[in-house]
Amino acid sequence: MSLQMITVGNNIALIQPGFSLMNFDGQVFFFGQKGWPKRSCPTGVFHFDVKHNHLKLKPTAFSKDSCYLPPLRYPATCTFKGSLESEKHQYIIHGGKTPNNELSDKIYVMSVICKNNKKVTFRCTERDLVGDVPEARYGHSIDVVYSRGKSMGVLFGGRSYIPSAQRTTEKWNSVADCLPRVFLVDFDFGCSTSYILPELQDGLSFHVSIARNDTIYILGGHSLANNIRPANLYRIRVDLPLGSPAVNCSVLPGGISVSSAILTQINDDEFVIVGGYQFENQKRMVCNIVSFEDNKIEIREMETPDWTPDIKHSKIWFGSNMGNGTVFLGIPGDNKQALSEAFYFYMLKCAEDDVNEDQKTFTNSQTSTEDPGDSTPFEDSEEFCFSAEANSFDGDDEFDTYNEDDEEDESETGYWITCCPTCDVDINTWVPFYSTELNKPAMILCSHGDGHWVHAQCMDLAERTLIHLSEGSNKYYCNEHVEIARALQTPKKVLPLKKPPLKPLHKKGSGKILTPAKKSFLRRLFD
Repeated sequence: MSLQMITVGNNIALIQPGFSLMNFDGQVFFFGQKGWPKRSCPTGVFHFDVKHNHLKLKPTAFSKDSCYLPPLRYPATCTFKGSLESEKHQYIIHGGKTPNNELSDKIYVMSVICKNNKKVTFRCTERDLVGDVPEARYGHSIDVVYSRGKSMGVLFGGRSYIPSAQRTTEKWNSVADCLPRVFLVDFDFGCSTSYILPELQDGLSFHVSIARNDTIYILGGHSLANNIRPANLYRIRVDLPLGSPAVNCSVLPGGISVSSAILTQINDDEFVIVGGYQFENQKRMVCNIVSFEDNKIEIREMETPDWTPDIKHSKIWFGSNMGNGTVFLGIPGDNKQALSEAFYFYMLKCAEDDVNEDQKTFTNSQTSTEDPGDSTPFEDSEEFCFSAEANSFDGDDEFDTYNEDDEEDESETGYWITCCPTCDVDINTWVPFYSTELNKPAMILCSHGDGHWVHAQCMDLAERTLIHLSEGSNKYYCNEHVEIARALQTPKKVLPLKKPPLKPLHKKGSGKILTPAKKSFLRRLFD
């Protein structure tokens, strides 16, 4: 085993725990960036280019008939071979978290429709499901099994928000294990069917899964309800006859206790498990080889890599499979230094570059991710979901390079500032409040002093008032400065009304004043 450090360009701010990689014919692409896509790359999908142990992110394009793909964190992904030539290599994406911490229940299909020396164009389509539709979730797995000339997606595990009736302000982002159901998804017809298997009693997330023909093996995982990492080893076999599918599950001996581990394939019948956690406060430093022979599975320990002191002493780590027997690892930077990086990245090579093309389909969706918001600080393992070839980083350098300096960091300035002492707008938990909001909170300028921006929601502004203020040119003062503005305001000088004196009506030739009764009589007389 060899361990190499990877440097990242100035676009490192886009990389966050929970993003994913997709490998299309040797080229690797990144999605799930930090925050919402910006003008430099509105698709949010980048070419993931590594040369000489240095990483660059370069923007890509979508076709005009593509749907919108949000930057999802912790989704389940896998490769899928369709029946048409254009569908030879596709990626299936399900679930995950948006930058607003909303969970997705949608299925997206990504495929390449145009590739040249400078840019790759993707087509992204959304697939509607009918039947037993899986609820929105993250930290789960999705794989494709093949039986009797047919294919079927298998979805299992994950976490979801607690039921809406139980969600309060204090528990708004509380999550729970999804029910231990197995979903079969027909990607061609959009049908989904759930199965309850008696062997699966507890919900699991951040587990390892290996797909082999018509069988899926589930290893380890974390049960949030019991806060344990049982040494599970399940074998789920799917038979696809002409009628209804048959699904059965078996509990096998020889499992391991691990969560958030990384799986990579080193040859036709062997996989390597790297990283993860075996206890809440203990990383799993050993590696295991998973071997298959005559439909039998064996898990044994292997040589431990020569970890660096930084990796050994870090409380958390994360990473994913890059394919070809290579694993991408990351640890938090040393925040004691003023100019330290957010993360440091390494590439662990477990085998020689002799993995054949067919092996790429086995380990695309197996990397699990563990959300630090749902576990102890030691298990802060938001994994990076990679599925790239280690020898695929020799592409052309003619791609347009994303320049992060062209855009301001909105996590510290702009929309995500602390606008007032009582401000509760957070980039990780914010959800739209006004109908005019999409992915950023509405703000309004306070005219006090040189002026400063505040969130309309923090000022308790009604939507009608907000729209009125945005359409007019009236000055606005925030709750903190409105009293000061009133005290400094000089009242306008009001001129007294000039009332002309009433001129009494006199009778001609007479010095007497006519009474109203006489006036009325005279009018009738002369009329």
